[in-house]
Amino acid sequence: MKALILTAEGFEDLEVHLTWYRLLEEGIQTSLASPTGMVVTGLHGYRIDPDLSLKEINPNDFGILVLPGGAASERLRQREEALDLARTFLDEGKLVISIGRGAQILISAGAINNRRVTCSIAIRDDVKAAGATYTDDPVVVDNNLVTCAHSEDLPGMFRALIPVLPVS
Repeated sequence: MKALILTAEGFEDLEVHLTWYRLLEEGIQTSLASPTGMVVTGLHGYRIDPDLSLKEINPNDFGILVLPGGAASERLRQREEALDLARTFLDEGKLVISIGRGAQILISAGAINNRRVTCSIAIRDDVKAAGATYTDDPVVVDNNLVTCAHSEDLPGMFRALIPVLPVS
């Protein structure tokens, strides 16, 4: 099983790095992608050299899609390739993980109508307007969509996530 983490300039450092390392610890090969494949810098100054650009991604190569938050999600939601990936993964029943503001990508993809979702409180109204049922829980599992409200909730997300990780 392989995972793909989408990121862009201004990503929330902890949400990307902790998720990346935890997936690797579970034996899941994990790749990072940015809009152009060029180095991106997080909100706290950490830099990532992605493996792929959005155009190089073949969704058939991955079983898990991770959408971290930070300013990166605002940039990614404007990229049709990112929106197509989110829709494809959800439609094909593949696991999608959204953290904090990562739900902005799902909103723009039109992919959360009638879903139970948690997210950063800053985008709570946007999630509701997109047709999702917002819940104030730190972590929500709705079939193949796992959402996490904040980086502080990542440990709880992984406790909920590990049992449902697809096995290759």
